[in-house]
Amino acid sequence: MTTEGFAEDGTMLKDVAQFDLSQEMKDSEWKKPWEAGHYAKTLFKKSDLRVVLISMETGARLKEHHADGAISVQVLKGSIRFSTQGESHDLWPGNVLMLGASIKHEVEALEESAFLVTIAWPDAEKLEALKHRGYGT
Repeated sequence: MTTEGFAEDGTMLKDVAQFDLSQEMKDSEWKKPWEAGHYAKTLFKKSDLRVVLISMETGARLKEHHADGAISVQVLKGSIRFSTQGESHDLWPGNVLMLGASIKHEVEALEESAFLVTIAWPDAEKLEALKHRGYGT
């Protein structure tokens, strides 16, 4: 069973998608209150790529976790502290941070923030070869 435009696992059936990030951020505001002070929406999902919009309230944290693929984090609104490998990186709109696959990290919102996470998802063979698994497939 599919919903229009998506396979059962949430993968987009079309190869082209366009999003109004300003509107997506506004829409996330309607979902408040956010459990644990943050809200995430997967905008695009294919076998080799994920794009996720994350909104966070001031002081909210995403506890240490990892992604199975390399990621980029692009701040759209506010400011966040991205911590990994013993270092903290304060990021604000216009900043982009890149991180290799399977590296543990955590995020804290220094103010109400929104950022776009792009994940280069590994193929099934590489995913199975990982010593640990991240979230979902």
